[in-house]
Amino acid sequence: MLTTNDLPRSALIVLDRLKAEGPLSPKEIAARACLPPRTVSFALRKLIRQRLCCKIPNLRDMRQPLYQLDYDRFQELRQVIDRLRIQAGLHSRAI
Repeated sequence: MLTTNDLPRSALIVLDRLKAEGPLSPKEIAARACLPPRTVSFALRKLIRQRLCCKIPNLRDMRQPLYQLDYDRFQELRQVIDRLRIQAGLHSRAI
């Protein structure tokens, strides 16, 4: 079972951005979520480790990879993620 160590608050925020806006670069995530780039990188590593997102090539700029939500894995863990959101003090968003 996932814990707040597996998915910290920043990872949940990044997860929400990916769910709402589709594939994004780390730079875009940082700007839209108002998080420092280093925090976004840490959150993305946590999400990849849990198989909740994956890195895909950006065909417009290969230097800036995109990250995409794994919807199947997200649906599989939805209840656990919602519980973690409550523990982190984040409001559940209907996206």
